[in-house]
Amino acid sequence: MIYSLSVFAGGQPGNVQPFSDEDSSIETLSHCSSLSERTSAAEEAGETEEMAQEDFQYKLKVYIDSTVDKSAKTRQGALDGLKTAMATKILYEFISERRMTITDSIERCLKKGKGVEQCAAASLACLLCIQLGSGIESEEVFKTLKPVFKTILNDGAANIQARQACATSLGLCTLVAEDDIMDVYATMECFESLFTHSYVREDGSRPSVNPQTTQLHTNALLSWALLLTICTGYRSNDDVNMRIAAGETIALLFELIRDVDPEFDYDDWEQLCEQLNALATDCNKHRAKTDKRKQRSVFRDVLKAVEEGDFQSETIRFATERMVIDSWVKKRTYDAFREFVGSGMNYHLQANEFIRDVFELGPPMLIDSAALKAMKSSRLERHLYNAAAFKARTKARNKFRDKRVDVGEF
Repeated sequence: MIYSLSVFAGGQPGNVQPFSDEDSSIETLSHCSSLSERTSAAEEAGETEEMAQEDFQYKLKVYIDSTVDKSAKTRQGALDGLKTAMATKILYEFISERRMTITDSIERCLKKGKGVEQCAAASLACLLCIQLGSGIESEEVFKTLKPVFKTILNDGAANIQARQACATSLGLCTLVAEDDIMDVYATMECFESLFTHSYVREDGSRPSVNPQTTQLHTNALLSWALLLTICTGYRSNDDVNMRIAAGETIALLFELIRDVDPEFDYDDWEQLCEQLNALATDCNKHRAKTDKRKQRSVFRDVLKAVEEGDFQSETIRFATERMVIDSWVKKRTYDAFREFVGSGMNYHLQANEFIRDVFELGPPMLIDSAALKAMKSSRLERHLYNAAAFKARTKARNKFRDKRVDVGEF
């Protein structure tokens, strides 16, 4: 029999209480039972996660099979499902094994589908290349799809939304997967043959272009500017997006040229700065206020870039990391990826090795659950603080307004 001493006040030993072997066994069994329950819970969680992963992959397989369905609605739903999955998760191993099957489906939807389906297929092609990263696998995909993109892009009778989507997708896929710089130049010439139709003519007149065609030219110009960021060798439209795209491209050009030649001097410097300043202070009453505000903001930055080589940096936060957009090259690249990945951009910055490599972020960082929990807590605290501050400001303003009304009445 085992005995334990009960110590009373003053440190003197009291009555000896018997502690039996049976009690010891019960306590041991209790500990073992608790440990067994925790182990069982962990195993069940692992099994649940594995089942969820299997279920998710099964859904992806169904989506892939459904991209060749006879129903256009079913094909559209399948393309959208694959787009969402690729934008929000890293699926390299699963996709790598099925890349040519998915590529064939994209090609078929681009060739035989109509408008919306073609747009979805073009976006999926970009996400597929982003998932595969730069290498032989994405090159194989792009070699199949590039001729289809260019055919649709140059076909004046093709659906205009499909042409717009192909202009954007061709640019990003070329950035990720093109293996020959001469082919990059050829693709840039293809884009240039489109957006130059929006140029102001020598006699000062403007071309008659409808808004949808202007959007096509804008997409082509943005893709041309994106490809310009990987080329080391190399007037104002009425549409606000076209003007902004042109302005940002000018800033990008000056940044790239100054990287090569810091003493670069532009011949028509004063005229260019006057035009940029006019756009930065545009007061045209026929334009919407939001368009003017957006244009002024962008062209103020463009003017600083041209005159001073300056850039208004922006910090992107994701998980415990942050990335600073500190150049026009980086901004154009970031905007191009974000257009397709959307709200999943921060996740890709955190986990996608290819995108991290593009932005020189290094290998993906592993975040333990404790750090993640602490990060979520700090976000909640900030949210509560901001909510309280907003409430206090509102009450203060209301009191001030009440006093102002009283004085007026008096």
